[in-house]
Amino acid sequence: MRVLDAFSEAYDKSPEGIWYAPGRVNLIGEHTDYNDGLVLPFAVPWGVTLAASPREDDTIRLISLQAGTQTIDSLEDAHGWARYPTGVFWALRREGFPVRGADIVIDGDIPEGAGLSSSAALEVATAFALNDLYALAQSPLALARISQLAENDFAGMPCGIMDQATSALAKAGHALLLDCRSLASRHIPFDLPAHGLRLLIINTNVRHALADGQYARRRQECENAAKHLGVPALRDVTDLAGALTLLKGNERKRTQHVVTENHRVEALIGLLRANAVTEIGALLNASHLSLRDQFEVSCPELDVAVESALRGGARGARMTGGGFGGSAIALVPADRTDSVETTVKAAYADRAWHPPTILTATPAPGAHRLD
Repeated sequence: MRVLDAFSEAYDKSPEGIWYAPGRVNLIGEHTDYNDGLVLPFAVPWGVTLAASPREDDTIRLISLQAGTQTIDSLEDAHGWARYPTGVFWALRREGFPVRGADIVIDGDIPEGAGLSSSAALEVATAFALNDLYALAQSPLALARISQLAENDFAGMPCGIMDQATSALAKAGHALLLDCRSLASRHIPFDLPAHGLRLLIINTNVRHALADGQYARRRQECENAAKHLGVPALRDVTDLAGALTLLKGNERKRTQHVVTENHRVEALIGLLRANAVTEIGALLNASHLSLRDQFEVSCPELDVAVESALRGGARGARMTGGGFGGSAIALVPADRTDSVETTVKAAYADRAWHPPTILTATPAPGAHRLD
């Protein structure tokens, strides 16, 4: 195992343990998590492996086999990628847990820039490691909340809890239905091969520079709309038509997306319970149109990925993740996989775009200790 060899070479000792946390892809329920809504993600078979040992001082030594080395003597020293694992130390200490330093080596195989939440995987792997190293006795959900706190308040990304909760709680062969208000969750069987289907992740290999600032702006617009409607969050809007008459501009459009997207999550769950997996494609298509037109977080590369996948034979497709780049997903009959891949890549080539990377995703297990 690469992290074991790298740890022994760097620190001249063996790690006290090795932990793993996966990335995630969201089947449906986009930009609903920070509106206290419903989401239906699952863990992907790529993630972060982390070897660690505790220290008797407060120094954090980080080695990433992909991103380099940082030594953190003061939490403020962390920069770039190191703010995600360092933020977990910060969050645990802020919550009163007796966490000191650690020697850490990190190895990841999540496709870069694909929008599969490598940051959450890194945070959750760190949280699981520190939970064991310092005998904190915290549940996986509590560790997901610590990881979200690290990303929100230390790394400065105002995300909801979906990414961290999926990484911590996922189950192989299942999607995770998560209520982002109560944090109640349920594992929903999601066996695509049994229905002759595959879920393709189409990584556009682009990330537009405006992404992070626009994410924060969308969240603020949603909060403003909820305030104008007199509800705690957009999840609480029950009369959409009435609400839309009270709102204007972006707040109106954001509200329409969030409310209808929550309905789509519920509808998709109903289809899965009825074993009508082949019928969920229309909901994926509707989700993409809403994200494109009402929430305005798509981009040409994502739109072309979705449109060309449908032309190639996909039953449904949509952008997934925060938007402005990253990945789309496509629900594809197994015998149409080659056709979809060919059609998508040809559409990109016609526009002289860098070719997309296409992967097959299967629901994978959540975070756990390897050794």
